Amino acid sequence: MSINKIKERGMQAVFLVAACVCILCVLLICFFLFANGLPAIGEIGVFNFLLGTTWRPSNDLYGIVPMILGSIYVTAGAILIGVPIGLLTAVFMAKYCPKKLYKIVSPAVSLLAGIPSIIYGFFGLVVMVPLARELFGAFGCSGKSMLTAAVLLGMMILPTIITVSESAIRAVPESYYEGALALGASHERAIFFTVLPAAKSGILAGVVLGIGRAIGETMAVIMIAGNQPVIPESIFLGVRTMTANIVLEMGYAADLHREALIATAVVLFVFILLINFLFSLVKRRQNV
Repeated sequence: MSINKIKERGMQAVFLVAACVCILCVLLICFFLFANGLPAIGEIGVFNFLLGTTWRPSNDLYGIVPMILGSIYVTAGAILIGVPIGLLTAVFMAKYCPKKLYKIVSPAVSLLAGIPSIIYGFFGLVVMVPLARELFGAFGCSGKSMLTAAVLLGMMILPTIITVSESAIRAVPESYYEGALALGASHERAIFFTVLPAAKSGILAGVVLGIGRAIGETMAVIMIAGNQPVIPESIFLGVRTMTANIVLEMGYAADLHREALIATAVVLFVFILLINFLFSLVKRRQNV
């Protein structure tokens, strides 16, 4: 056997081990969560846990509907804010941005991705919360609200959406764009009706990654969301997400309370799995 063959077999073995380690990590996380969370759900009651509207550990009431709705509302708000801005920015960087300006914009987007979430939270606490209180105080907004958290999360998911969407747009063959122009389409129509549909799989992947970032964010949300474990009735009122609920109470939780928090993590994990599963279905349907 030649040396090149030996090197090739060795690298294949290395890649296989790396892939197995990744799979093993996922399986260990799944085992830990479900082994510790499912017994708590069984003890509390599936319907009491998943459909209960009161979270009061001192009275053994562990309903997580307020946290589920809080996570969904805040994530949905972040998507409404972040996806259009991120997609349009990606289009600008890929098709409109001059080279000199691109050298400034691209590092700025990368820097935005590298800012720690606690810095985002501090910015929201110092700048966004007082601004929201001043603008929407008449509606009962104290500043720490669902609206503030959604806007901040919309900012935080921008780098992910922009980077992945720009790569997807640049990956579309130039012949698609040139063919649209040859058929009489304008520059804008060629981009938005030919290039973007061709890149929709990659763009959707960026959106899904952004959703995962938004629904799993903790520290920034804790600092500006208000953290009220009640069903949100207005975007101007405080809200508590599932991740915030776990972090806020895990430090002093014990017995069933601690297991209920782990069960909340199970629900969050299932949410992420469902999002990725739906994305896989959509992508498979597009490829058919």
